[in-house]
This record gives sequence, structure tokens and C-alpha cells, in this order.
Amino acid sequence: MAVAKTPGHGPLAGVRVVELAGIGPGPFAAMLLGDLGADVVRVDRPNGAGLAVNPVYDVTNRNKRSVIVDLKSPAGPETVLAMAERADVLIEGYRPGVAERLGVGPETCHARNPELVYGRMTGWGQQGPLAQRAGHDIAYIALTGTLGMIGSPDAPPAVPANLLGDYAGGSLYLVVGVLAALHHARATGTGQVVDAAIVDGTSHLSAMIHGMLAAGGWQDRRAANLLDGGCPFYGAYETADGQYVAVGALEQQFYDEFVDLLGIKDRAPARKDTAAWGELRETVAARFKTRTRDEWTAVFEGSDACVAPVLSLREAPHHPHLAARGTFTDFGGITQPAPAPRFSATHTSVRSGPAMPGADTADVAHDWGIPGLLTEASAQDTDRQQPPGPPPAM
Repeated sequence: MAVAKTPGHGPLAGVRVVELAGIGPGPFAAMLLGDLGADVVRVDRPNGAGLAVNPVYDVTNRNKRSVIVDLKSPAGPETVLAMAERADVLIEGYRPGVAERLGVGPETCHARNPELVYGRMTGWGQQGPLAQRAGHDIAYIALTGTLGMIGSPDAPPAVPANLLGDYAGGSLYLVVGVLAALHHARATGTGQVVDAAIVDGTSHLSAMIHGMLAAGGWQDRRAANLLDGGCPFYGAYETADGQYVAVGALEQQFYDEFVDLLGIKDRAPARKDTAAWGELRETVAARFKTRTRDEWTAVFEGSDACVAPVLSLREAPHHPHLAARGTFTDFGGITQPAPAPRFSATHTSVRSGPAMPGADTADVAHDWGIPGLLTEASAQDTDRQQPPGPPPAM
């Protein structure tokens, strides 16, 4: 295994990762590896587009270093191959075949480094009728059936930001695959390709639901089941101030405490009487409308009724429990989620803010022993002084 010379914290300290720049699930996966202690070097494109925000605020590029390489230049592919030769992991998120056309596909990389774990992040996967089609998170989860599960029955499916597809079904599965392949490479000396597709990962997330569907315990429509908002004691309710509380009183003992503290014990039907769920929902909704979110939070404080306030992104870091655990951290003036999960021996941390494109070229060239990076950076500086021409076709 290649050993990084840069200081690292976490269980992946010493692991070297090359990230070919992209947006969405690839950068998040690389951030997670960096949070776990890996030395992640992001290979940015000249004038490459990232998120539509100032890169200073792109938290998915924290705990990384950045170099700029033009893969369409004569020396660009060789520079990346030199990095792959010294790395343990490479991550790319191009459409299938693009990395091969650029000269940095898995076969070429493995010829230089047989132990390399080559992680490929796509929406549709490397094969299949849609493999070459463009897409985004919402389209990927639409085909898996998971988008159709979320929301009210009388409205379009609710869009769960890009958390369900890009990050849960994409990034996390890529990281699991990379770590498993890294374990295999260490044991056998043989690397491999990890094909992480959002359609695969998101489908896999619904494994329990498919089991319930087969057993007749799940109806294939929205808001008709125990966990999708159909159940009146598992959902969100509006309060007097226009805010919301979340209720998850599924088990009998929790339900009993919930209806007692809510003040409807004498009017609550039997929990399993699904025919009375509509009546119960109306009763619960009307009762929650009588007080504000914070007043109801105080009522349920310290109980096992499984009721919690629905907080905004700005409110969440200040919740006493999350503050006590340090679930969020402030770094470089940005409040952001702290690395997760936690380890008893190899502690993780935010070690650096978002990597600025090309800012770490000299350090990476020295630490990884790749003088060609400096040559490439010099060429980029020269190119930036020339009038821009039309972009080459991908």
C-alpha cells in the first residue's frame, strides 16, 4: 500500500485517493474518504465548473488537496497515470467510456498499478440501455420506485433533495465498495473496478420494503403504510405557529405515552384499528394546532413518546443534543456536519477547508513524488494567458 506523507487522522490515514473532479456523489464520496483520514487529491479541470457556489463554501471539498490537470492536453493523462501509480484508490464520475477515451480508464491504470481500486460513480451504471443517457438524482430514483413512495397520495411525489439518490444510493455505496475492494487488494495484491450506480444503490435501500410488499404488508401506493405517512402516529403535524413536529410512536408503549401527553387518551381509538386511522389523524392534527412547536416540544421533553420538533438547517446545530455530541462543527467560518461515524481509537476531524482548485500542486508534487504536476501547472498558467478557444469535444 502506498503511504501518504501528509498528516492524517482517522482509520484511513496513509491511504492515497485520486479524485477526478466532478459534481454530486463523486465529490461527496471522496470527502467521506478524506474525513476518514485518507490523503485525497482532487484533480480539477482548467476552468472546470463545480457547484454554482463560491468554491470557498463547497464543503464537499474539505479534507482534500487540489491540483489542476488538463486531461485533454498531451501530458495530462500521463500526469494522472503517475498519480494512479502511487495511489490506492481512484474515483471518477464520467459517463461510461469517457475515462477510457481520455486515456485514464481502469485497464490503463491497472497496467501501471495492479493493486489500484478504481471506483466508478454513475447514475445508470456502466452497462444497460440507459448507460449513455444524461440524468440527475430525481430521474434515477424515479425508476427505482423509491421516489414514487414519498409524499401525499393526492399530490406529486415529494422530492427528497438529492439525499436519497446522489448521496445515500450513490456516494455511500461507492465508499462501501471502495473499502471492500481495498480490503481485497491488501489481502491479494489485486485491485478491481467498483461500479457504483445510483439506480442500484437506491434500489438496494428499499430491500425491507420489497420484502414487506411480497408478504402483503406493504401497499404499493403513497401514504398507505406504516412508514410512509399513512399511519397517523408516524408522520409530521403542523403546530399553531406554522411549524411542524414529527411523531414516530409506533410501538404500543410509545403510542400510549404519546396520546396521554397529547391529551387525547380518552378519544384515541385502538392503535391497530386501521379503519379509524382517518379519524385519529384528524384528532391528532387538531390537537397539535392548539400550541406552538416549542410548546409541544416542552410537553414531550424527557418522554418516550417519540415526538421531535422539525428543525430547519440553521436551527439543527443549536439543538442541545446535537450540540452536546458535536454533530456539527464550525471550521473556516462555515457551520457544517462533523465527520461521521465516530471511532474510539482513530478519531476523525475536519482538518482543512474546501480545497481551492490547483492550490496544493507544489505540495502534492513533492509528497507524491510527481514533478510532472509542476510542469502541468506551469502549462496551465501559460494557457490562461492565451485567448480562450472552443472547448474540445468530449
